[in-house]
Amino acid sequence: MMLKDFLPHPALTEFVQCYRIVHFEFDLNFTPPVKAYSPAPEECLNFYLTGKEQIQLGGASKTDDRFLTALVGQQTAVFNRYVERCFFNFQIVFQPSALFRLTGIPSCEFTNKYVDGQLIFSKKIRLVHDQLQHATNYEGMLLIADKFVAALAADARKSAHRLDSITGLMLKQGGNVPIDWLAKESCLCNKQFKRKFSERVGVNPKTYARIIQFTKAVDIKNSCPQMDWLAVAVHGNYYDYQHLAKSYLQFTGLTPTRFHLLQNTSPEGVLGIKTDISRGQNNLYTGS
Repeated sequence: MMLKDFLPHPALTEFVQCYRIVHFEFDLNFTPPVKAYSPAPEECLNFYLTGKEQIQLGGASKTDDRFLTALVGQQTAVFNRYVERCFFNFQIVFQPSALFRLTGIPSCEFTNKYVDGQLIFSKKIRLVHDQLQHATNYEGMLLIADKFVAALAADARKSAHRLDSITGLMLKQGGNVPIDWLAKESCLCNKQFKRKFSERVGVNPKTYARIIQFTKAVDIKNSCPQMDWLAVAVHGNYYDYQHLAKSYLQFTGLTPTRFHLLQNTSPEGVLGIKTDISRGQNNLYTGS
């Protein structure tokens, strides 16, 4: 069983943040708990290799689409994800704006959406799904994903823009970068920058920066559960605890304490799996 991120081949880091392997198996008569999946600076393509999942956004009904592959756009609110007893999911987590470049479709059309991957990447994606399903090990899956992304990159629909590197800088700086400076570095006026940013990333730059900052706080608390909330706020570049709590309320509808208690009842929490999600810092590659 595993929940872990892996880096893509170095030549593909322009398009992929990481590959994520989610592999759970529960006892026969046990119903897996819901996973409250909070917003993160991610657009993901999911390959369901064993089992399926249902998605619920807010008070909406659960999806029951049974997709072999699904594209999940940039989130701005919690998705409740319900998985089956045996669940094996391989994810491609795209770099900011990479999905727009690869498909030519404005990312804002995918925001808070869960859509059939075949509608976006054609029926050829079914072959990739079959290859992943029959791979004999995790390393083989990474090579299959690399080949798939390389083919997409070779046929990218949109050219790179200076704004793309700016979004990467936002990730590295934890979202703590002035929007006016970002617009200037993108060689755009503020109005053009906001419009192009939403088109390429899926949300406006201020919301994206807040999501990055919030995700950093979530990761800090998950990595150091003994840390008090004021320390989490300070390390997450919030002004104080109230500022942190406001961010949690915006993105989860809960206080920081209540949200992390809910996370403790997630599938990985119940199984006692050490979560190793670190935006691609873990890598199976040992060669070039």
